[in-house]
Amino acid sequence: MAFDNRRLAELANHDAFLQRHNGPNAEDVAAMLETLDIDSMGSLIDRTVPAGIRLGRELELDPPRSEAEALDYLYRLARQNRVAKSYIGQGYYDTLLPAVIQRNVLENPGWYTAYTPYQPEISQGRLEGLLNFQQMVMDLTGMSLANASLLDEATAAAEAMALCRRANKKAKTNAFFVAEDVFPQTLDVVRTRAHYFDFELIVAPPSNWPSTMSSAPCCNIPATAARSATSLPCWPAPGKRAS
Repeated sequence: MAFDNRRLAELANHDAFLQRHNGPNAEDVAAMLETLDIDSMGSLIDRTVPAGIRLGRELELDPPRSEAEALDYLYRLARQNRVAKSYIGQGYYDTLLPAVIQRNVLENPGWYTAYTPYQPEISQGRLEGLLNFQQMVMDLTGMSLANASLLDEATAAAEAMALCRRANKKAKTNAFFVAEDVFPQTLDVVRTRAHYFDFELIVAPPSNWPSTMSSAPCCNIPATAARSATSLPCWPAPGKRAS
């Protein structure tokens, strides 16, 4: 019985990262260099990377590790972490993670692995998870619409402000009313976005909304349900819509 020595050699080196990498092999590199009429990878770097931004010496790296050695090293590093209590508040709180969610969603590669190696955007599994979360929020709250995204709260508020203005192109105002007790990081991001979009921000207590709308109609109200205050707002009905 004849054995395929090449395959046996590959099996003997089964723990190497290189064999599992999607990058080009030696034959591919040689073909690309021939097409470019360049004799080596070093020459390619010399012709493409400016000398002024290059290090000029070899990197000081540890010897290469096998996959098992690399994982063991990472585990030992992780064990040095110290899990402490966070008292920062301001919207950054601990969460309750049910084991069924952790095992079947967060630790299930089918939910977070892109279906193609080159896919730069989020995988379809994560998108499906967001859609399911939105539907669950709608079912629990009775709301007709809910939205979940990868954006943090501050960025989401700024995006909502910009979207509102784009959707209401006939409005004659660029003013936005913002509740004064939103989290400071949310207000900072909204202010930055408003500055470069040439929007006017009116930051005041929620109770000032009706009088503000009467004197200077606003496009929208970026506000958060989980405010820095201890109570939820009871928004008064506006006197009129922005026009």
